[in-house]
Amino acid sequence: MLIDSNAYIGHWPFRYRRFNTCKALLDERMEKFGVDVSVISNLDGIYYKNTQKANEELYREINSEQRFKDRFIPFAIINPIYNGWKDDFEVCRKQYGMKGIRLYPKYHGYDLNNANCIELVKMARDHGMPVAFTLRIVDSRPSSWHDIEEEWSLSDVIPIIREVPDAKYMILNVANSTNLDEEETSVLKKADALLDTSGRGMNSLVELLSTYGAEKFVLGTHSPILDYCTGLLRIESLYEDEANQKAKDKMLSQNVMDFLDV
Repeated sequence: MLIDSNAYIGHWPFRYRRFNTCKALLDERMEKFGVDVSVISNLDGIYYKNTQKANEELYREINSEQRFKDRFIPFAIINPIYNGWKDDFEVCRKQYGMKGIRLYPKYHGYDLNNANCIELVKMARDHGMPVAFTLRIVDSRPSSWHDIEEEWSLSDVIPIIREVPDAKYMILNVANSTNLDEEETSVLKKADALLDTSGRGMNSLVELLSTYGAEKFVLGTHSPILDYCTGLLRIESLYEDEANQKAKDKMLSQNVMDFLDV
C-alpha cells in the first residue's frame, strides 16, 4: 500500500501545473503509480487573502465524486492572523471533515512565535489534528520576483515544536539543510513528527534513518510542484542493510496511517 502524505490540488500563480485537480491527480498520477491515498490541500490557499475560500474549494471538489472521498485526506490551510481564523478552523474540522492543518508563515506574514500561531497549534493538538509545515514550495532561484526569497531549513521549525511539544507535526518538502545541533535533534526525536521524502534534503535519507529511525519518515511527492516518482524512489532504492522491507512498509504507508488514525 502507498500513501502520499504531501500533495495538492489548485493553482500556483507563477507557474503552470498539470495534474492539479482531484480527477487528474487520481487518474493520471495515483492510479498510474499505484498510490492508494493522498493527503491533499489546495495550493490556492497559500496566496488567497482569505484562505477559507481555498478550503471551501477543496471540500466541494472532494465531494464532487464519490470515489474521491475514499482516496483523499484533506488538510485545511489556516492563516492565524486573518480575521475569523478560529471560525475557519472549526468549520474545517466539524463541517468539512479536514484531518489536519497546513500553515504557511512565510507566505502569510507571521512568525512561529506569534501568539495566534501558537494558539492555533494548541487547538489542533487538542483535537488530535496534525500541523504541517512545508519548508519549500518552489525553488526560490528560478521563481518569480513576486514570490518569497527566504526558504526554511529543518532547524527553523524546531521552535514551534519546542513551544508545543505535545502536538503532532508533519514537516514536508525538506529541501534545505537537515543539520541540527544536539538539543534540536533531541527535540525532534521526542516529537510526534513525520518528515516526508519529497524534498532534496532527503537525499541523505540513509543518514537520517540512522539518526531518527524509520518511524519518522513517510512517502511524499509534493505533487504537482515536483515530479511524482523521486519521493518513492528514495525509499524503494534503499538497500536491505539500510532499510529492510518492514521499515520500507512503515515509510510507504503504515507510519502515516498510524499518525492519522486511518
